[in-house]
Amino acid sequence: MKMEVNGILGLLLLVAIVYALIQIVQSAASTGAKVLWSVLVLLFPLIGVIIWFLFGPKPGKV
Repeated sequence: MKMEVNGILGLLLLVAIVYALIQIVQSAASTGAKVLWSVLVLLFPLIGVIIWFLFGPKPGKV
């Protein structure tokens, strides 16, 4: 059972990371900001996605 739960949670985290990266690339933020957000999300997946969701660049906004 534990392996199934970890697999599902890992898949959800992967989906969240991919979604965050797509939204970061599509945002109107500067290239430097996009790189920093992308690195944060990739180096610290769970914390990075949470921080991006709360404070990250929104699509179409600076």
